[in-house]
Amino acid sequence: MRVLAAMSGGVDSAVAAARAVDAGHDVVGVHLALSRMPGTLRTGARGCCTIEDSMDARRVATALDIPYYVWDFSERFQADVIDDFLSEYAEGRTPNPCLRCNEKIKFEALLDRAVDLGFDKVVTGHYARVDDGANGIELHRASDEAKDQSYVLAVLNEQQLEHCWFPLADTPTKELVRQEAEQRGFALARKPDSHDICFIPDGDTRGYLNEKLGTSPGEIVDQEGEVVGEHDGAHGYTVGQRKGLRIGRPASDGKPRFVLELRPKERQVVVGPKESLGVTTVAGERISWAGRRPEGLEDGLDVHVQIRAHADPVPAFATLEGEELVIRPEDPLFGVATGQSAVIYAGTRVLGQVTMDRTERVEPATV
Repeated sequence: MRVLAAMSGGVDSAVAAARAVDAGHDVVGVHLALSRMPGTLRTGARGCCTIEDSMDARRVATALDIPYYVWDFSERFQADVIDDFLSEYAEGRTPNPCLRCNEKIKFEALLDRAVDLGFDKVVTGHYARVDDGANGIELHRASDEAKDQSYVLAVLNEQQLEHCWFPLADTPTKELVRQEAEQRGFALARKPDSHDICFIPDGDTRGYLNEKLGTSPGEIVDQEGEVVGEHDGAHGYTVGQRKGLRIGRPASDGKPRFVLELRPKERQVVVGPKESLGVTTVAGERISWAGRRPEGLEDGLDVHVQIRAHADPVPAFATLEGEELVIRPEDPLFGVATGQSAVIYAGTRVLGQVTMDRTERVEPATV
């Protein structure tokens, strides 16, 4: 096959590319430039897509004796990831930029160009598995559950999955990947994994949002509408948040208070006890299927739902009601933020995902 290896400059994508070469395929490496002004160096494990990362990827490509290119997707990244991130926060939602990057950049823009250029597969270092099932292509969890990335890949559709190859899918642990990189002589074998939001390398999301969206002072209120504090902007908070609330006085029962709801138009942040965070239903219309749409959704399916990248999947019942995918967990979910994705699974198989537009609470927050 003709294979395009997406090389981030990290150890996972390096080993994935090496395995594609070992398999005898015609491999070309490509690094995605996602910023017009990339940083020169990383700060430990923070950020990615720096000049250092590009050079690390180039050194691996040289060691593998494969062609290497840098593709500039910075304008697309700005429009589809950063601008979306800011507009979602401005509307009181909490987006997942990594998931959006996978959807719009790594497996839409990149894959579309790869197919146009005649490549059969795009190889990445993601931890997930693509299988040919009885009813077509399927996306599954990786063997290493601690590194499984199927949640952030759930936005991939059937046509995209047909062109994806994840060589690390069945590697039992990340440590084995690092050991393999050392054996191959890759200098990046012990390079820290990147984390946090790549375009906010200092990790100060609230400061970044204040800089981009400006401050919009307002009130922090409890469920009865009593003012208990002030804030610089509702976009600096997310549902389920406990720390950094800057509440002037403790609750009457002495228990911690959590963010229950964001009301950007009223410039209000609603707080209350943890039990009021419980959600019995999540739903939305922005749905995608990881392969063919599962049958029986009109009547409902028993599934497991995962609401964050590192959350545990929980039993739930999913139905397609008109244009909405409605998911009702067996037990209430906590810390659910609209704008995030709810991914549904059948065993290890990813069925699909929905961006959560609304929730129903055990005790809805009212003023």
